[in-house]
Amino acid sequence: MPISRKFLVFTLLPLFASCAVYTGKTVPPEKAETRLQGELTRENGQLWLKPCQDPRRFAVMEGNTTITQDASELLGTGHSALFADLRGAMGSTQVSGADGAMQVSRVYRLQPEGHGCDDPNFKRTVLRASGQEPLWSVNVSNKGMVLSGPDREPLALPYMEEQLPEGRINLTSEANGERVELWLAPQRCVDSMSGAVQHMSAQLRLNGKLMRGCASFGGARND
Repeated sequence: MPISRKFLVFTLLPLFASCAVYTGKTVPPEKAETRLQGELTRENGQLWLKPCQDPRRFAVMEGNTTITQDASELLGTGHSALFADLRGAMGSTQVSGADGAMQVSRVYRLQPEGHGCDDPNFKRTVLRASGQEPLWSVNVSNKGMVLSGPDREPLALPYMEEQLPEGRINLTSEANGERVELWLAPQRCVDSMSGAVQHMSAQLRLNGKLMRGCASFGGARND
């Protein structure tokens, strides 16, 4: 039986944005989950999330994720706080000092350094993928992708997206003498150098050369 596939084609435009903020407003049941970015800390064994540009802080409940273990490992390397991009259900809590609680359902990104609340491009970023040895990165918006790699200047390219079964995604581009294929799969992925945790594994094939890394959605995509 043929597989139904969805294709999207994009061109390049500039990127500008800021982090999401939880407003506390009532939302319909189908939109009950909220995505927040902010500073993740730990006090007396309890994880706390202070959203970007928001004075409140929320007690973090790990749900069916591994955020407690992941945060413990990253904070144990000498960092006092992490940047976290999380999705979950907001609610009340009896935890002292909390403005509410977040029951986490997905960890998009958990990292000790790199893009954080000060990222001006977050809202318009569809996804970021990167890897080590060799160092490479792909930044994708709804308007195009920017490829950076070893011994090359950043290159802006149009691309086509193919949505595959089991949540997998394939992005391809063939322009300016370059053949680019980016394959993404929804699974926990740990950066080999920084230890940052992301929710997708990534494979970049550039002109036939295979490179591996991790990826996560930006603010322009929430699935």
